Amino acid sequence: MKLSQWAKKLGISYRTAWRMYQKGQIPNAIKLPTGSIIVLEDSYDKSTGIDNNTVAIYCRVSDNASKDNLERQAERLKEYAIKRGYQIKHIVKEIGSGVNDSRPKLMKLLNQNDYKILLVEHKDRLTRFGFNYIKEWFEKTGRKIEIVDKTDDNKTDLIQDLVSIIYSFSARLYGLRRAKKKAEEILEVIQNNE
Repeated sequence: MKLSQWAKKLGISYRTAWRMYQKGQIPNAIKLPTGSIIVLEDSYDKSTGIDNNTVAIYCRVSDNASKDNLERQAERLKEYAIKRGYQIKHIVKEIGSGVNDSRPKLMKLLNQNDYKILLVEHKDRLTRFGFNYIKEWFEKTGRKIEIVDKTDDNKTDLIQDLVSIIYSFSARLYGLRRAKKKAEEILEVIQNNE
C-alpha cells in the first residue's frame, strides 16, 4: 500500500509517516524507481484476519495517587507503538495492585483476540507474579507480549505490593478491620528498617 494509505490506516498524518520513513522507522517500506514509497503488507495473518502489527496497550498503576503517572505511561506506550508502525486497537488503563488477580479491565483485554501484540511498559505492570504463564498462553494463541522497558521497577511499588499481599492474607486471618491495622503496622516496620 502507498505510504499515504498506510498513514491513514494508522491514524497519523502523511508528514509524520514521511519523517518515520526517512528515519528508517518503517522496516517494511520500499522506495520504487518512480519515487513512490510502498509499505509492504506482509504482516497480515490470513488465518485470523488480523494484522500482525495490531497492538493492545495495557497501563496500570497501584493506587489513585499515581493516576497522573497512568496517563504518562499511556502516552509513552502510544508514542512507542506509532514509532514502530503498530496499529493501536485498544488502550486500557487500570488502577489496581499487580498482585490482584481480579482486575476486570485486564481480564476483558486478555479475552479479546483482535490484536497480536500486548504492549506493556514493564512486565510488572501486567502482573507481579505468574508473568511467564501469561506469556506462554499468549504464544500458544498466536500472540505475544512486548515489554518496552525491561529494567526493574522502583522499590516503592514493590513495597506497595508487599503491603497488598499482607493486607489480603491478614484480612482472611483477622477480619477486615484488624487487617488494615496489621498491614499498616507491618509497613511501618518495613519502612523503619530501610
